[in-house]
Amino acid sequence: MNALLTAIASMELPTDACRIFHGRGGLYPGCEAWSLDAYPPVLVLTSFVPASDESLGTIGRALAARWAAIAPGQPLNWVYQCRAEGHADTRLMEGTVPEPHEVTEAGSRYKVHVLRGQNHGLFLDMAEGRRWVRGYVSAHPKHYAFKVLNLFAYTCAFSVVAMQAGARQVVNVDMSQGALAIGQHNHRLNGVESGAGFWGHDIFKTWGRITRTGPYDLVVLDPPSYQKGSFVASKDYPRLLRRLPELLAPGGHALVCLNAPELDTAFVQAHMQEQAPSLAFLQRLPNPSAFADAQPERALKVLIYRAVNE
Repeated sequence: MNALLTAIASMELPTDACRIFHGRGGLYPGCEAWSLDAYPPVLVLTSFVPASDESLGTIGRALAARWAAIAPGQPLNWVYQCRAEGHADTRLMEGTVPEPHEVTEAGSRYKVHVLRGQNHGLFLDMAEGRRWVRGYVSAHPKHYAFKVLNLFAYTCAFSVVAMQAGARQVVNVDMSQGALAIGQHNHRLNGVESGAGFWGHDIFKTWGRITRTGPYDLVVLDPPSYQKGSFVASKDYPRLLRRLPELLAPGGHALVCLNAPELDTAFVQAHMQEQAPSLAFLQRLPNPSAFADAQPERALKVLIYRAVNE
């Protein structure tokens, strides 16, 4: 775990939510099981294999030493989560976790929950996607009438940045009422409630209503890679892509995301060509530098497409 300890020894005091160490990217041999995130004022250490008390003690001492140097007088708060199959465990190791726990990213505020579940309320690797949405909406010549469809919206972070950038309307769709409730809270936190809708529906059973509300200038498509009983990327992703042409206004853009390590960029591009050939590929967004990966095709893929004007 030397690379993790080195990263801890050199980390700066985090102010925004961010990843500090990304062992999962395969760039640090022997540390593939570890990641360290900051959800200020809390640090979250994650392992994907069971960790010994000795290892956790060594990491805890390293965190304490660095925290004393970069935040003298401030308490260290850190959480450990094990995601090993059959060994799920989340523990508060030291300090406290605020309630409510709200973090910032690029000026936006979000509610998170680091002691409950594997997803904490804000996907840190999607920071560049949110930055792109903010820039695209704000620069659009008709942003005052801009309409966004946010599918698999989760806690609606894309909606927050789109509304802050001037979008007139965002429709957020997700099956989880709990996630959408946090999304509504996030909008209130940022003072952008007017114009945002929150639909707790199964997307595949709601296409009629979704389509009638369009067309949209931007569609964000960020499904889970696997969700038992509702979505399997290898099977269901093409069903989503074929809907894009009827959802997008001429010249509209789609932010198409896929976080399944076993499916590469070519999987998306091939199915897009087959299901929605009228959409032109523009670029793949880079992931945040903190998420650098030895095998980029196994990492998060965020692709930008444009509907050709007719």
